[in-house]
Amino acid sequence: MRVVPRWALASAVAAPILLIGGWTLAAARQPGGFDPVTETISALAAVDATDRWIMTLGLAGLGLCHCVTAAGLRPLAPAGRALLALGGVGTLAVAAFPLPAGGGDSVPHTLAATVAFGALALWPALAAPRTTTTRGRARRHAPWAALTVGLALPVAWFVAELATGGERIGLAERVAAGAEALAPLLVVAGLRTASGRRRQRGTAARPPTA
Repeated sequence: MRVVPRWALASAVAAPILLIGGWTLAAARQPGGFDPVTETISALAAVDATDRWIMTLGLAGLGLCHCVTAAGLRPLAPAGRALLALGGVGTLAVAAFPLPAGGGDSVPHTLAATVAFGALALWPALAAPRTTTTRGRARRHAPWAALTVGLALPVAWFVAELATGGERIGLAERVAAGAEALAPLLVVAGLRTASGRRRQRGTAARPPTA
């Protein structure tokens, strides 16, 4: 089994730090206060936001981290890794196309956010390593399916808040985005732990040398 390199672990660790640290620091810089329950992350990087560069850098760094992590997830299926990288590119596009001043809409920003949220919710469904047996496939796919559901549910909540003009749009978005930022770290940590256990078993099984 191929090992996930340390640089992929570093990028997976950095992703949630950049996102959560970005929205926390950027919100603190807004005059008159900022309500994270009702206002979106994108509002912190909008054209008229105070110190918008903070959230813009946070989003750009997050997108780059997803791309780097995808490159390092060698044990996983290429389709899943590609979808994770697509989510990273979509996040970069979110940073590149900010919301306009005055709280208006932006078609490029909306499209980029849709791609990012969708890809980052669905990539685990295509990421399970290949196996040759039917029983092995079922066993391997179960945790990936569970992770996909766990990511899709908060995204569905966010979409519902957007569609209905709910009062918890900001909270729903933060739950969804936070979960998607943490998921690659959970996967990397799990793969590295499993690889370490295999190495330990292999070492223990070797006969002692004279």
